[in-house]
Amino acid sequence: MAAYIARRLSATLVVMAIVGVIVFLLLHAAPGSPAAIIAGDNATPAQIALINHELGLDRPLVVQFGIWAWRVVRGQFGTSIFSGVPVMDLVEQRLPATVSLSLVTIAFAATIAVIAGVFAAWRAGGLLDQVLMGIAALGFSVPVFVVGYLLIYLFAITLHWLPVQGYVPLSRGLGSWLAHLVLPGTALGLAYLALIARITRASMLEVLSEDYIRTARAKGASPLSQLFGHALRNAGVPIATVIGIGIALLISGVVLTETVFNIPGIGRLTVDAITNRDYPIIQGVMVIFSGVYVLINLMVDLSYTLIDPRIRR
Repeated sequence: MAAYIARRLSATLVVMAIVGVIVFLLLHAAPGSPAAIIAGDNATPAQIALINHELGLDRPLVVQFGIWAWRVVRGQFGTSIFSGVPVMDLVEQRLPATVSLSLVTIAFAATIAVIAGVFAAWRAGGLLDQVLMGIAALGFSVPVFVVGYLLIYLFAITLHWLPVQGYVPLSRGLGSWLAHLVLPGTALGLAYLALIARITRASMLEVLSEDYIRTARAKGASPLSQLFGHALRNAGVPIATVIGIGIALLISGVVLTETVFNIPGIGRLTVDAITNRDYPIIQGVMVIFSGVYVLINLMVDLSYTLIDPRIRR
């Protein structure tokens, strides 16, 4: 088990090093210059050259990467071109909203999806299975922004049950915090709910045909005991994998969802930075998102050792 963990940690470090190189080269290959943006439209070539020198952009590319990588290792992603605020400060300001949205989304999606997938497999081919999988297919097919606007129209504008948009910190009350996250969490979670439900159903169908399930049924075990006590645990590895993928995919989903619901999170920060071509913010957010993605995949891989004892051996 220790060797397995060591291999996964080593692979994670290699992946992050490759990600760092790609992020650095992509933005340096992009058209335009940070110095020209800072200097403004009326800047002279001499002024642009002076800013390039002050930022170190006139140094060899290898030297620039070394300086940038050393700062990233220490958690320093530079300063925003337009606001003059350190990138990490901006990320810390926006982080609670994004984390809150992600937690509500994955809790909603994973809980309902696993239960739906288990019961769909239990009644495979029946009406319940067809209804659940039909809803899952619909949720996976409709874009997030369409679902978001429909939910806003129905529950916020028509019924006045929930706020239209915005974000309230948890410190101002659990009820208000949750009320502002129900609609965006539902809109973002429907696609992941559909994916997790279908994988859960497929994994459960495979396990339910095993001999030990028939033995448990013959011994008089209740349906719930068969499904959740015997089958679900043995079908857990694919389910854990797809839940981990869903969490990682939230990174891209929050960008659109935060824009639709006007949530001041990291997704909105990314959109604004791309619009303004604020390179330090773009680089910092890309590295942070990539790090979270790799870390989640590492945690999913390590969770296999808890779900399946054969991996520990």
